[in-house]
Amino acid sequence: MPTLDNSLPLLRVRGVGKSYGDRVALHEASFDLWPGEVMAVVGESGSGKTTLLNAMAARSRPDHGQVEFLGRDGQLQDVYAMSQAQQRLLARTDWGFVHQNAAEGLRMDVSAGANVGERLMGLGERHYGRLRLSAQEWLQRVEIDETRIDDTPRTFSGGMRQRLQIARNLVTRPRLVFMDEPTSGLDVSVQARLLDLLRQLTRQMQLAVVIVTHDLAVARLLAHRMMVMQQGRVVEAGLTDQVLDDPQHPYTQLLVSSVLQP
Repeated sequence: MPTLDNSLPLLRVRGVGKSYGDRVALHEASFDLWPGEVMAVVGESGSGKTTLLNAMAARSRPDHGQVEFLGRDGQLQDVYAMSQAQQRLLARTDWGFVHQNAAEGLRMDVSAGANVGERLMGLGERHYGRLRLSAQEWLQRVEIDETRIDDTPRTFSGGMRQRLQIARNLVTRPRLVFMDEPTSGLDVSVQARLLDLLRQLTRQMQLAVVIVTHDLAVARLLAHRMMVMQQGRVVEAGLTDQVLDDPQHPYTQLLVSSVLQP
């Protein structure tokens, strides 16, 4: 296998924009994401962060701009120059996508084990014993009792569904995972457990992650860097602690102060 060029980012986004009719949802977003780096995209509802996430994850083609991913051949590849078949292969191998609503990222009427094994089957694995063993191992890694392997996600709690969705995504050992508000709607104690799990897994697997969140505490706990979005524009970017401890843009200052107010 070719050695990846450490001088190249894993993901390169340049001048990406998106409009819906007369409304500009995303203005000229540009950034690099490096292997093993976790970046948070924060902002209030309607700020454009999910539009950006979907554009970089090849889920919604931008009106203009370029998204490039570092292939295993060591070359940056234009994601939107790929065929749909190539994009689908990328989405189930080197990429993962964790939805805010776990039901969107899981097959709710098949077993937990089948949910985890499905991505492996998509890569050609057909041996039932190996598929089941991989599923058991990943259920353990995301702190789900392996005796639940034959239960469907409909019988799981919200936190368990999110952990199962994470296992489903990580079983193929992707290099990049997109996360859209993964802790939203969960009880505080469940959020804390999930965040601790995510922090462990990203470090152990050296995952690159782009996580969209409105919760600055999530960004501080998980992300090395963060981008702040307002009305479709990136208004501030930098190291997470630096941005949160010394915000420069008035909007970022407002976000931080509103969180810190009693």
